Amino acid sequence: QVQFVESGGGLVQPGGSLRLSCVASGIIFSIHSMGWYRQAPGKQRELVAAITGGGTYYADSVKGRFSISRDNAKNTVYLQMNNIRPEDTAVYYCNFNGVTWRAYTYWGQGTQVTVSS
Repeated sequence: QVQFVESGGGLVQPGGSLRLSCVASGIIFSIHSMGWYRQAPGKQRELVAAITGGGTYYADSVKGRFSISRDNAKNTVYLQMNNIRPEDTAVYYCNFNGVTWRAYTYWGQGTQVTVSS
């Protein structure tokens, strides 16, 4: 069955950088659009970035700071986070990207990103 394993989170100072990784298994990774999502305490999960056959998408809050990429040979999707802000503090997840993503029932364990000085 499908499995996503996220890693790369941690404690970072404002203005710092992190690279998150997500390894997928149980799927033909290369044919799927993928997304990075995040959920901050007390808030709903939101789509941060997506990578599709046609290009990439970024939420306005991260545009110009985050970059999504993928390595199909490694079944891995990445999220490069630069100029990180305190409001980026959240648990970050990867998953398929589709119009019904809010209804997805499977989510990996996520990786915690905490931004603090």
